[in-house]
Amino acid sequence: MTITDTHTHLYSNEFDEDRNEMIQRAIDAGVSRFFIPAIDSAHTQSMYDLEKAYPENIFLMMGLHPTHVKDNYLEELQHVEEELAKRKFYAVGEIGIDLYWDKTHLPQQQEAFRKQIQLAKQYKLPIVIHCREAFDEIFAILEEEKSPDLFGIFHCFSGTFEQALQAISYNMKLGIGGVVTFKNGKIDQFLSQIDLKHLVLETDSPYLAPVPFRGKRNESSYLVNVVRKLSEIYKVSQEEIANVTTENSKVIFGI
Repeated sequence: MTITDTHTHLYSNEFDEDRNEMIQRAIDAGVSRFFIPAIDSAHTQSMYDLEKAYPENIFLMMGLHPTHVKDNYLEELQHVEEELAKRKFYAVGEIGIDLYWDKTHLPQQQEAFRKQIQLAKQYKLPIVIHCREAFDEIFAILEEEKSPDLFGIFHCFSGTFEQALQAISYNMKLGIGGVVTFKNGKIDQFLSQIDLKHLVLETDSPYLAPVPFRGKRNESSYLVNVVRKLSEIYKVSQEEIANVTTENSKVIFGI
């Protein structure tokens, strides 16, 4: 059984004390494919170091995270462009709009999101979307940019059934992680109405640990708890959840 974590911040400082052990725990649990989203230029070298240490398991994205869109965002976007021109990446991400932490840079977030979507199209790459309290703003830009070559993942999906269908209409898979195990997560109430072919798995570790680890540091090995919950929701085996979602990730990332 191969499980794919389509979104994990393995370079996070929270893993500095036991990173290698944590990655090995995940591999031992069947989680052997890790897709690493970018945040900003300060984290690029750490991502490259991880890839060098685990070349068979770790696959990198490049992008500017919306909460890191600040006054220097044009310099950061230039870094994204330069890195994309240098080497192979598997997605442009994570990108999007976040109005939970900061509403003052909304115009800059919108510009950065559009620009990075266009870069993804240029390089024929998927996008990985971060959306927090910004579904309307995200959907407005996806509507502007929609085309056959726009596709990707709606990371950490936590919206309504109607928003899920809208995201899927833009060629997006839904990234499902620890939230599906939360009593107040709500997405577990309608996920069974959405075909498994639209889902991929993720942890967003070190954030959003699933039950029974909620409130603690998340790690990729905990993805087995998400697989177990989806197995209950869809009434299929855990192996089928793992296999279908991994195949879905291959469709998105090309590997």
